[in-house]
Amino acid sequence: MEVYLDHNATTPVRKEVYNAMVPFLKEKFGNPSSLHFAGKIVRKEIERARESIASSLSVTDDEIFFTSGGTEADNLALCGVAFSKYGEKRKKIVISAIEHHAVLETAEMLEKAGFIVEKIPVNSKGIIDLEEFEKIIDDKTLLVSVMFANNELGTVQPVKEIAEISKRYGAIVHTDIVQAFGKIPVNLKTLGVDMASVSAHKIYGPKGTGAIFIKKGLKIKSLFHGGNQEKKIRPGTENPAGIVGFGVAAEIAVKELDSDVLLKIEYLRERLKKSITEKIPYIIINGGEPVVPNTLNVSFAFIEGETLITMLDKKGIAVSTGSACSSQNLEPSHVLLATGLSHELAHGSIRFSLGKDNTEEEIDYTVESLVNCVELVRQMSPLYEDFLKSGKSFEEYLREVNNGRV
Repeated sequence: MEVYLDHNATTPVRKEVYNAMVPFLKEKFGNPSSLHFAGKIVRKEIERARESIASSLSVTDDEIFFTSGGTEADNLALCGVAFSKYGEKRKKIVISAIEHHAVLETAEMLEKAGFIVEKIPVNSKGIIDLEEFEKIIDDKTLLVSVMFANNELGTVQPVKEIAEISKRYGAIVHTDIVQAFGKIPVNLKTLGVDMASVSAHKIYGPKGTGAIFIKKGLKIKSLFHGGNQEKKIRPGTENPAGIVGFGVAAEIAVKELDSDVLLKIEYLRERLKKSITEKIPYIIINGGEPVVPNTLNVSFAFIEGETLITMLDKKGIAVSTGSACSSQNLEPSHVLLATGLSHELAHGSIRFSLGKDNTEEEIDYTVESLVNCVELVRQMSPLYEDFLKSGKSFEEYLREVNNGRV
């Protein structure tokens, strides 16, 4: 049996999306910037996809600009503001401590370029502390960037409240909605943000396609030059097949918000959580409410996460330790460390992210495999042996290694 539980890394392309894309890889091959009939046919479909995505996010189509994905959109948001006229007077950028690396590393680059970067801490559940945020933000703040739903924990941040606070200080607000879109309702007008990043391949669309929402009236600096496409915000010949597929994926994703699809995913996530909790001792469920319906992050004490992933992979089960963008990094998750989790427990953490095609049979097979793998790895662990010999309770162990957190 093959079980795919890594949907936060990427999702399979829907049949409807694939079918919509194929003509733009064959007969509808025109350059959308061309003035002749072949270009006009493609341009029309690109604009239709733009309208679909804009409608899905409750914004206007002239506020949506296509990119190569969420990472480019994040870079464009941060750098586009920092190097624009807005960054001439204000130099402070505020981000959360658990942002995706696309935001974290861009902020680090901007810090080297002379900007001041401060991080908002999160509590043990991975939720931003609004009181701490109010201590950090001031009238020198240029930009606030906080992701709507975290890619590792699934926790949903109070972006609307963050935007309201930010506006009191005249700061521009950006949110990465890559992991929220299609899982929870996303109304960018209601959230009150100025910019938002989104990606197609997290909602059963194609890889290499994304978009950025830029509120009308906000003038940011382009990262690229050499063309008039996307109103010069993102010059370069568009990816028609990807954009059309993105539009179809967005339409379906929004429709499914009101269907039983997400309820089924949440049910399976809770089934997985309950079974793991009941059958495997010495674990910690990371994160807390509110959370997107498909994500579960678990720390298995006395175990290396990479070892567990390798063993599960041999059983045909695909999971991850966190962000796919940093999966080759042996450092523990910065997200888990920010919640107060110890390095040791962070190293033993697994992210399960479910999708629409998962079944009860797959979940039960995963738990059965997990039980066997965890038992086998712990039998070979000196740390586990020392813990059993110590006679300590798991709560006592946690207080020692986990900064007092139980």
